[in-house]
Amino acid sequence: MKELEITLKEKGKIKRLTNKTFQFPKEIASGFYSANYFLKTRKIVARHLANHKVTMQFFQRENDAMLCGIDEVIALIATFAKNPKQLKIEALNDGDIIKENEPVLKITGRYEDFGYLESLIDGILARRTSVATNVYRIKKVLGNKYDMFSMADRQDDYLTQAGDGYATYVAGVKKVSTDAQGLYWGGKGMGTMPHALIQMCHGDVIKAAKFYHQTFPKEKVTALVDYNNDVITDALKLAKALKTDLRAVRVDTSKALVDKYFKNKKVKGDVHGVAKELIIALRKALDENGYSYVKIVVSSSFTLKKIQEWVKLKVPVDTYGIGSALVINTTCGFTGDLVMLDNKPEAKFGRKNIVNKRLKTVRL
Repeated sequence: MKELEITLKEKGKIKRLTNKTFQFPKEIASGFYSANYFLKTRKIVARHLANHKVTMQFFQRENDAMLCGIDEVIALIATFAKNPKQLKIEALNDGDIIKENEPVLKITGRYEDFGYLESLIDGILARRTSVATNVYRIKKVLGNKYDMFSMADRQDDYLTQAGDGYATYVAGVKKVSTDAQGLYWGGKGMGTMPHALIQMCHGDVIKAAKFYHQTFPKEKVTALVDYNNDVITDALKLAKALKTDLRAVRVDTSKALVDKYFKNKKVKGDVHGVAKELIIALRKALDENGYSYVKIVVSSSFTLKKIQEWVKLKVPVDTYGIGSALVINTTCGFTGDLVMLDNKPEAKFGRKNIVNKRLKTVRL
């Protein structure tokens, strides 16, 4: 098959992708991943209702959402539909901001040629758009002042990494944890030390950081400082020992714990986990001891709501590491409906063919 050219808008430029960019299981062709009633319908239509032209329309119910998965769906159709060049495809672009009930994709052609792919298309659009929207909404809050990276690899089945990483990239974040997250766009995973390295050094954060730097001498260290639940003490020890080889400290305190900093201190509100009071005190301690160049990275249980609060309060964070908040897959659920039959309106009650002038015809 001739490679399909797909467009992806990236900062005003067009990146050319192909149907070989996305990796699909060959079992899709046999219907292994399709809802069984679509497979039965394909047989019924082929036997009794063949050669009717239908239009299938896809939409979701969120406002201010970032669309993603369109390029992947087009590649899916080009790879597994029967007679794909006879289909008319109209679509928006990955990265477009969409609103509720707005059609993002329309497929017109014989039902028996593509109908069995409906649930796969719904799933791709739902997952990719949900992840892209989650990333987009958090980035909009952070602006250019704060950085973020995706730690979502550990929040779901490993097979979701490539698609989730692509959606994260479409939403503007290129810092990811694994090479799999960068598979579709050429990115590589990044990271420094896990708690496991400190554990193998019997809780000695300085020893762990020095081993890291000896092994990767060209990299400055970003060190975890919550292992002993004494963030400020360990951060100052690291800064004193590593000096300018220490790039940043990362605070990842569990929500079940209260850092030792708060012992014998009267503090209003909940200070479990990565508390804003702890981060403010950490920044103050680093600055007062001459380590203002050491950046602060936070992770563990950061939601859009918590990030909004911290940004509003100007909590001194340089980078947010975000996991589960990026891959919540209930943000944008897509629905595919047949809305036209032989060029005439035909749809279930409450649904209709919606004109969307933003849709562009895609050539296979």
